[in-house]
Amino acid sequence: MALTNEFIQQKLTEKFGDQLTDWHTPYGMLTFTAPKELNLKVLQYLYDDVELRFQFLTDLQAVHYPNRKGAELAIVYHLHNLIDNVRIRFKIFTGIEKPDVFSATALYQSANFMERETYDFYGVNFVGHPNLIRILNVEEMDYFPMRKEFPLEDQTRIDKDDEMFGR
Repeated sequence: MALTNEFIQQKLTEKFGDQLTDWHTPYGMLTFTAPKELNLKVLQYLYDDVELRFQFLTDLQAVHYPNRKGAELAIVYHLHNLIDNVRIRFKIFTGIEKPDVFSATALYQSANFMERETYDFYGVNFVGHPNLIRILNVEEMDYFPMRKEFPLEDQTRIDKDDEMFGR
C-alpha cells in the first residue's frame, strides 16, 4: 500500500484527534500544526509507527511572525520517510517571551546542530538539548539576528546615496 498524504493524516488524526490542526498540502507536501507541548509525542509517533517510518529529520528551522502575539515563533520540522520517499512538514508555535520547546536530539541526532542554529538566530530554547550554545555567531551577541525586531538597514549611514537605490 502506498503511503499517501490522506493515509498519513488519517493515522495522525486517529492518534491525536483534533489536537493537530491547519492541514494542507502546498506543492503536494502534507503540512500540519500541533501544540508545542506535543512536539516530541508527534515526532516519536511518526518515527516509531511501522507504516509511517519518518525516521529522517531533513530540516528544522524557525520563522518569526512578529504580529502573532503569544505565538511569534514557528518551529518547522521537515521529516522524510526514506523507504517510501515521502516528506511531510510539521509546525509548532511558541511565544517569544518564553520560547521553550522540547529538544528532538534524543530521537534525531541530526537535530543537534539544527537546534543550535535555530537557537543562535531566533532564540528558541530547546529544553533537554545536550549543548545549546551559539554555533555561528559569537557568544557575546546579546540578540538574535533573524528576528524581525531590527531594521534591515542602518538608518544612520551617510555613505549611501538613496538615489542609487531608487529612493
